[in-house]
Order: sequence, then structure tokens, then C-alpha cells
Amino acid sequence: MFQSDLLALKRILITGGGTGLGKGMAERFLELGATVYICGRRQDVLKQAAAELALISHGSISALPCDVRERAAVGDMIENIWREGPLDAVVNNAAGNFLARTEDLSSHAFEAVIGIVLMGTLHVTMACGRRWLAESRPGTVLNISATYAPTGSAYVVPSAIGKAGVEALTRSLAVEWGNRGIRMNAIAPGPIPTQGAFSRVLPRPDLEQAAIERNPLRRFGTVRELANLAAFLISDGSAYINGEVVRMDGGESLQGAGEFSALGRLLKEEDWRALRPNKQPS
Repeated sequence: MFQSDLLALKRILITGGGTGLGKGMAERFLELGATVYICGRRQDVLKQAAAELALISHGSISALPCDVRERAAVGDMIENIWREGPLDAVVNNAAGNFLARTEDLSSHAFEAVIGIVLMGTLHVTMACGRRWLAESRPGTVLNISATYAPTGSAYVVPSAIGKAGVEALTRSLAVEWGNRGIRMNAIAPGPIPTQGAFSRVLPRPDLEQAAIERNPLRRFGTVRELANLAAFLISDGSAYINGEVVRMDGGESLQGAGEFSALGRLLKEEDWRALRPNKQPS
């Protein structure tokens, strides 16, 4: 579907690139010839991911440990990348999410998720955006949102708050920076199975089945489908798309708001107790 050199001249940073959707996008971008940087908090995970991704031909891969919640750390990472050459695109993918009744959440749980999802996206976007603007250089930012960002959703309130902010940032900077060559877009994916993260939001097989039955296409999305959409949105072929949030959920959001709101009817008290201990990000 795509030419093998579609991203051959692109230097791209993917946050949260060592696992899940981030790793899947990194793999696809490499196949299309990009120079890819991945970052994340866990150095061992990044190292393993980079070793696996290095086996892919065409592009090149680098891994940089960084906690995007820390503005200074993000600044240092971008400085290190820029020494090798300026970035052309950033994919703000790093996220944190888990199921919980909101009254059970500590302030630290809110801070952890919002710090990654919203503040991490802001830190990376500003660090790159200021450089692009100062150098009169075009750039592209692709943010990963969620289908429940415009509506909110019960039981994932910190994530809903963070993703809503990400969409506001996307649309606001699309207008403010568009006339200076910087495009801002986002993808709002529905459920896509990935190792680890998926089990935190759909912890039982019957919940997965209920999610499938709720979807008009009667299936989940795939990492490859998301990666292909991401590749298009950061490519020059989408140069006139700016300020858009593209839903990729098989039409699920058309059937009712709040991705996780129905869980109040499906989860029992013992389920909530099982989810609560040691399930919140540190």
C-alpha cells in the first residue's frame, strides 16, 4: 500500500516506543525507510526493543531512556537527538491507564497518568516545536489520543482528563503554528490488543467479548492498522491535514459514549478489589 521509501528522509521520535503501539509504529516507520528514535522509562525494555527493531532493513533505530514527565530530561534528550540532526516528526505515544473507581484513586495516581499523557506530550511538543520555530523548519506532531477524550469515560478518569487536554493542545497549536510549517494531528484508536496494557483495561475474557460485540465490525483493531495510519499522517502525502483527530475504532464510538462506562454493570466488587492493589502507576 505504501512505497518502501515513503519515510526515507524522515527523522522521527516515538515516545513510549519500546512496547505496544509505539513499538509497532517504530517497526512500520523503519520498514518505510525512516530514521527512528524511541524513548521510554525502562532502559532494559528499550534496549531489547531496539535490538529487535534493528533487524528490520531500510531505516535505522536508536533508543534513548527518558521519563517524559520530567521537562529537563526531555530537553536533554531532544538536545542529544539534535546533535545528530533535527527531527522531522514526533509521535507522542507514551501513556498510562488502568481501570479504577475514581473514589479509590489517590492524588498520586492522577498525577502519574496526567503527567505522562498530558504533560509528557506538552514537554516533547514544546521542546521540538521551539526548535522548529527558531530554525524556520517544518515539523509534524502526531498525538495518540483516545475515543473517549471528547466525551469522558467512567473508570478511566485520569486518562480521560489527560487525553482531552492532548486533543485541545493538538487543535490549538494546529492553528497557532500552522502558518509556520508545523502540522498537528492525532489518532484516537479504539481497543487494540497489546501485551500488558490491554489486560489492564479489559482484565477478563468476557469483557473482551463484550467489547467485540459492541463494535460494528465485530473485532478489535490491530497495531499494524494503527501504524499504517500513523505513517500516512506523518508523511508528505497528508500535508494538507492539520488539526484533525482521526478516529480508528471500527465505528464503535457511534454506538455510545464512554469506552469503559458499562463496566459499572459488568464488574463485581471482588473484581474492583482485585484491580486495586499495585495496579496504579508509580
